[in-house]
Order: sequence, then structure tokens, then C-alpha cells
Amino acid sequence: MTLSLSPAGGSGPLADLPGFYHLHSHYQLGSTNDEARELAEHDAPEGTVVWALEQDAGRGRRGKEWVSPPGNLYASLLLRPHCSPAAAAQLSFVTALALHATVAQAISAPDRVRLKWPNDVLITGRKVAGILLESHAGGGVLNWVIVGTGLNVISFPPEAERPATSLAAEGEPAGVDHVLEDYAGHFLSWYRRWLDNGFAEIRAEWLKLAYGLGGPIEVRLAHEQFHGVFQGLDPTGALIVDTQSGRRVVAAGDVYQPADL
Repeated sequence: MTLSLSPAGGSGPLADLPGFYHLHSHYQLGSTNDEARELAEHDAPEGTVVWALEQDAGRGRRGKEWVSPPGNLYASLLLRPHCSPAAAAQLSFVTALALHATVAQAISAPDRVRLKWPNDVLITGRKVAGILLESHAGGGVLNWVIVGTGLNVISFPPEAERPATSLAAEGEPAGVDHVLEDYAGHFLSWYRRWLDNGFAEIRAEWLKLAYGLGGPIEVRLAHEQFHGVFQGLDPTGALIVDTQSGRRVVAAGDVYQPADL
């Protein structure tokens, strides 16, 4: 890894990213998403990337702690797409496809990599990466979206809520700088396809890689939980579940499938 200042800012290592990106790198941060949000509020351009080798206040969805020791990938990307706040949620699927390509490229058995709704990447049913989207809108207009990603490169929490793994545990250790470079390239490709062609293509590709499609699923919402069969995604990306009492469409929630239970 080349340890030198990034061109855009920060005081951490350097990675070779496509021209779309503006890299801010750090050896340690509290949270890359928090730093990216601060930059967004001070008019940082689209493509700003905050990368840290370690976080001491990393978090996942619903405020859950994201354990962030050195050696794994922690990065947050600032985007300013011209779309509705609702459509911005589709960027979770765009990111998942980019992470899938990154992980599949890094291991010897890419067919073992699958995508779990709404924001996880799995290897043989074990979580290797997660996604956290945060956005800001005013008057119905989207101002910015931050796409936070965490990818287990050399380690994973052994006592995680759900089974986890890392690239190194799968026998394919890689330098985190090279992983970031691969991810940045794949993300830019998928992001441009989403901007040019809309969500239908992203949805179709995501479903080809979906974990447990057609199988049992448990959905946990704020005030209820239910079981059913995972049937797919609706045109907005919401989860479709067939239950004994009829079809349910879930826009947000936690899902559990056989590997989790």
C-alpha cells in the first residue's frame, strides 16, 4: 500500500481511482459517513470519497455498531443525482451490484457470492459486506446521498449477530487499497447504467444474484414479524413476500433467511 497524502484531502493512504472521484483518505476516523456528510454540507462535489483504514464509531443500518478494525474497507461516497428522494433508495441496489463484482473478482469461486435484501453481500450465506445509505432533501428535492460501504477484507467479527466472513477467510487476501480501486471502478460503471437506463436493469441484475429467492424468509418490522416465501422485488425495489394470508410488499425492514436462523 502506498502511504502518502491523497490529492483531495485527508492524511491517509493513496488509492488510484477513476477521474470521477475526489479522494479524502485517513488512517482513522470516527465514521466515514459522518465525515462525508460534513463535506456534503460544505458543497463538496459529487464523487467525493471518504476512506479510512480504521473507524472508532462505525455504524450500520438502524444505528447498529459496525466493528471497524484496521485492514478492512470503510468508505463513503457522496453523490448528487438528479432524482427524487424515493428513487435515491435504489442506489443501495446499485452499490450491491458493484460490491458483488468486487467480491466475485477477489475470490476463486464467484458463484458463491449472493446479494441479500436490502443491503448485504454474502459468500456462501455469510456476510462479507454491508451498505448504509443516508440522504438529505428539502422541499421534495434531493440534495445529496451518501453511500457508506464496509467490506471485510482481512477480518470479520466472530460474534456477529449473523454469520460473517472475509475475503481472507475465503482464502483470497487482498490489499484494501486494491479492493477500494476495484469497487470504485465497478460502482462508477453501475451508477452510470442506473443514470442512463433507470432501475429496471438494476433490479433484473440484482434478482439474478439474490440470496434465497423462492425460499423461506422471516421479516421483522417495528411492530410485527411474519414468515413467508421470498418472491422478488417490486418495480421500486420493495421486497415481495407471499404469506399464508396473502402477498406482502415491504419497503423497509429486517429479513432473516435460513443462514441467519
